Amino acid sequence: MQHPDKAQRPDKAQHPDKAQRPDKAQRPDKAQRPEKTRHPYAPLPPHRAWAAVAVVCAALFLLGLDFTVLNVAIPGLRADLGPTLAETQWIVDGYALALGGCVLAAGALGDRYGRRKAFLTGLALCAAASVAGTVGTGAAQLVAARCGMGLGAALFMPATLSTVVHVLPEPAARKRAIGIWAAVAGVGAVFGPVAGGLLVERYGWQSAFWLNVPVIVVIAAAAFVLLPESRDPEARPLDGPGALLSCAGLLALVWGVIEAPGRGWTSAGVLTAFALAALLLALFVRRQLRCAAPMVPIRLLRGGPVWPAIATLALMTFAMFGALFLLTLYLQQVRGLTAWQAGLRMIPLSLGLAVGAVLGPLLARWSGARVPSAGGLLLIAAGFVQLGRLEAGSGDAPVLLFEALSGFGAGLLAPVATELVMGAVPASAAGVGSALNDATRQVGSTLGVAVLGSVLATSIGGAAPGDPTAFTDGLTAAAVVGGAVAVLAAALAWYRLPGRGHRPAPVPEAPAPEAPAADVPDLDVPAVEPATTPN
Repeated sequence: MQHPDKAQRPDKAQHPDKAQRPDKAQRPDKAQRPEKTRHPYAPLPPHRAWAAVAVVCAALFLLGLDFTVLNVAIPGLRADLGPTLAETQWIVDGYALALGGCVLAAGALGDRYGRRKAFLTGLALCAAASVAGTVGTGAAQLVAARCGMGLGAALFMPATLSTVVHVLPEPAARKRAIGIWAAVAGVGAVFGPVAGGLLVERYGWQSAFWLNVPVIVVIAAAAFVLLPESRDPEARPLDGPGALLSCAGLLALVWGVIEAPGRGWTSAGVLTAFALAALLLALFVRRQLRCAAPMVPIRLLRGGPVWPAIATLALMTFAMFGALFLLTLYLQQVRGLTAWQAGLRMIPLSLGLAVGAVLGPLLARWSGARVPSAGGLLLIAAGFVQLGRLEAGSGDAPVLLFEALSGFGAGLLAPVATELVMGAVPASAAGVGSALNDATRQVGSTLGVAVLGSVLATSIGGAAPGDPTAFTDGLTAAAVVGGAVAVLAAALAWYRLPGRGHRPAPVPEAPAPEAPAADVPDLDVPAVEPATTPN
């Protein structure tokens, strides 16, 4: 076969000369071309999205477990290390202090620098602090370890809920996932005494710390593969003064709540802490209202369902965590059960939470948020009636009835109120919205344990330690307070949360940045005189 002769080939001159091609300056400017941008909250494939939800829910379960797992390890810990009663309280409560005080600022950090980064960093910090706790030889080291664990939890907790919003932007799927999230948040805390009782009885108090390490390794490995990165696409500058004010104010508030039962609610230190917290949080709100790029969208709390939803969540956790604390004391001190036996009797509470979390969003779809929220809180109040009737000789039936009523009621409320909060927060600021939701839960639960525990201690007064009659009388008084709080929250939910026919607005996305205008040269073109026709 003959190849074409070079002379027969098309000459290079026949091709458009480079000089004839449009010059770069004549080509359309990049800013004028339609830019292909991937939506920052484009949905993942369903299997990948639900796998990410499973990973963050596993971390949330561990967080709840850590909140209560150490309670059953206190006798062995005190026998081994000999801390004072005040030091023991801080070993237990240091976790709640760091978590409740830093979660709001941690949510803003996750929005700016990446929620996946915050999630993995928080897990790593929690694992390192857990290892430090296992080798601790004194109270100060254990307090520091628990605070480190709480700080790690503050980093990854907001990322759990904001990740759910990120990977499931479709409202129906997001509501189902938030229901699962709310159930897991409660079930983890309930299972703390179960897991802790089993481990501590076999392996000692150190196992309450060691438990975290292998679980965190597995969760972190799964998160590294399955969790997508997300952040605020606007990347606003971090409000440093606002973050410091929120941390300092919440730390002062949580410290006062934790110390109040031991020092007295009217002691100088506690009153100073509350006054300082009020001042710092007022300054924080003032700054958020005036700041050009606020850390928390305070405007969303003005009217609408957000602030009632947050308030009902806080009052619900106040009642439920206070009741859980009272019931644990009753089962161990009055009924004489071991930690493992007492923990097993908490399982119906977790089952009620799980069932309620599934049915709550379904009921809200038909009746609005008002019915499941107010109805759930009334069920919690009915549970407190059963709790207040417990006697030394009461069997398991009234305990299980209390758990079924209150657990189911809390499950009805939690996902519905959480969806109201997250549905009103811009998706780009999902970490801050999640942190706002988490902070109110933590403050509410800490207040519930402190206030109802203080009512119990005040009612017992100078009775002999272990007197079952005095304890049950104090339990009745504390149950009256807890039930009253639940009824108050039910009234708030009924009158302020949306009812049937309310259609929540879709989660607003971050506004797309405007394309810069093309640079058009200012050409001096002479004006053209209009043509005239001759007469």
